[in-house]
Amino acid sequence: MSDKVNFETLGEIFRQNQTFALMSHMRPDGDAIGSVLGLGLALEAMGKTVHFWNVDGLPDSLAFLPGSEKISLPPAEAPDIDVAIALDTATKVRLGEGNLIAAAKAKLWVNIDHHISNPLYADVNYVDATSPATGQIVYEILQALEMPITAGSRDAIYVAVSTDTGSFQYDSTTARTYRMAADLMERGLAVGDINAKTYDSHPYRRIELLRALLNTLELSTDGKVAHWVMLDQLRIDLALKPEDSEGLIDMIRAIRGVQVAVFFEELPGGKVRVSMRSKDRSVNVCEIATHFGGGGHALAAGIRMAGPIAQAKQQVLSAIAAAVSQKNESF
Repeated sequence: MSDKVNFETLGEIFRQNQTFALMSHMRPDGDAIGSVLGLGLALEAMGKTVHFWNVDGLPDSLAFLPGSEKISLPPAEAPDIDVAIALDTATKVRLGEGNLIAAAKAKLWVNIDHHISNPLYADVNYVDATSPATGQIVYEILQALEMPITAGSRDAIYVAVSTDTGSFQYDSTTARTYRMAADLMERGLAVGDINAKTYDSHPYRRIELLRALLNTLELSTDGKVAHWVMLDQLRIDLALKPEDSEGLIDMIRAIRGVQVAVFFEELPGGKVRVSMRSKDRSVNVCEIATHFGGGGHALAAGIRMAGPIAQAKQQVLSAIAAAVSQKNESF
């Protein structure tokens, strides 16, 4: 199966089927939730029946989005659905077991994503690794097929793309991205209000988390790699939610001279979640992540791996140091 079917193929699927289940990856971020809402609300406006599922539910930080109350945990028993659509999910297993059980009766699987490591796991795949966000792909689908862009879809798509491009800062941002944002504003997007709700409304515990993380911050001897660590006990002590750490890695990525930033998070049960950000495509963190069973993008990738965290740190930092050294030796 090709990584990119044409939009008309997706249009036929949308037109010929009635019941859809839209899902995104566990620990959903803005692009995951925004993409699900962006497409799902458009399908509802076409008269379709839509289920909005996520195994971790809706992050509090995105509850301001219109229609977000529709997002629920997947049901324990699989309902009859025509089409299951995975959005912004690099591998099927990242949907979580609950989604896979709930979607077991789907007659067709569709995979819409922008991760270069996506293995094309559905019956129909639209994977565009050149797109800065799955939300932008959703916008282009709605535009091409002349599907309704409701006020809810409009706001959700904007938040999806804004959060996955670092507020339109990353070099994955394209001229098409800015044209999309302009069109959404012309459709009534209140950009100041939605940016304030997205970026200027954090709980105090997030600041306490930042303070604790800064106390673990380490810089490599050459100043090119910065990392910090979050132990699971901190999550318990501060009553943290998964979304509380979203975007914090960008603070250490912004250190002058740093080429790669790394966030090591100890998970319940001793596993380790690793988030990596690179400033330079010649240090491809997706390749590093793939070596450990993870994936993502050249400049942003992640891993879930076995602990203990000290061992995970040593292994990942060694691989990063080798990649950084190889990059610098090539100049």
